[in-house]
Amino acid sequence: MEPNLPDVVLWSIPAFVLLTVVEMAVHRLHPDEEAAGYDAKDAATSVTMGLGSLAFDLLWKIPVVAIYAAVHELTPLRVPVLWWTILLMLLAQDFFYYWSHRGHHVIRILWACHVVHHSSRKFNLTTALRQPWTSLTSWPFYLPLIALGVHPAALAFCSSANLVYQFWVHTERIDKLPRPFEYVLNTPSHHRVHHASQGGYLDRNFGGILILWDRLFGSFAGETERPVFGLTKNITTYNPLRVATHEYVAIARDVRAAATWSERAGRVFRGPGWQPSPTAGTAPPVVQPHAAGSAAGTAPAVVQPHAGGASGTAPAVAAPSHAAETSG
Repeated sequence: MEPNLPDVVLWSIPAFVLLTVVEMAVHRLHPDEEAAGYDAKDAATSVTMGLGSLAFDLLWKIPVVAIYAAVHELTPLRVPVLWWTILLMLLAQDFFYYWSHRGHHVIRILWACHVVHHSSRKFNLTTALRQPWTSLTSWPFYLPLIALGVHPAALAFCSSANLVYQFWVHTERIDKLPRPFEYVLNTPSHHRVHHASQGGYLDRNFGGILILWDRLFGSFAGETERPVFGLTKNITTYNPLRVATHEYVAIARDVRAAATWSERAGRVFRGPGWQPSPTAGTAPPVVQPHAAGSAAGTAPAVVQPHAGGASGTAPAVAAPSHAAETSG
């Protein structure tokens, strides 16, 4: 029997609108010259990306729901939907969200989806709405929950709750919270670090609701200097289609130009800034330092150094590392 759970995102839309209007008003009435603030074209692009993601998600959900339903039917395990099991499922979903988010920063084909969320140089509540149109890449990370007996509808509820929670952390108007909250929860301060493009802030703070995962797995960084938002090589378009697809275009271009199959695989499955080892007599490629994400494959993701790469390849280039994002 399918659990009857509310559509958290739908019920939250009035709050999204109200809070965004309030933040806009605060920016106008009490401007902060150092804050990134609002830009009309940027905000319109973010809202358009959010509306587009709702439409595309309906399409992507068809195969995902089919796979989840099949796995749930095959597993003998069942997790009942009770108030206390929902809390446990929220905790488990947040754990797998952390790894999904981190994976979407260190694997370029996944980053091509998530880079959309990092592509704004502003950081306000409309940035939370800047969502990808190719979100088909996240579902494998949650298969263990389905296999353990979590109903797909319960997983959808938990994912929606996680998404709604993260709306309010996209703001410069809330300073650091009291220390216990900052230690346990993902807060605006922590998420500003995640969206920043400075070297020490790169690929940090992947947690959705809890920041404890980052503290546990070595990817936490506290906010010590004002973040510079965006990508290491920012895109200059407000065209939603280009925002949604620019990294896929860059991957296709790099794959076409690749000299070997191992390089082609690296351009797709290694970090966003991975480069093959230079051949004899050639200068090594110049790589931009990685930010809270990079456009067009210019910046390296933070990854663990490999004991050895594939034949003819070098280990991935790494920015200052936590232990290994991702994909805001």
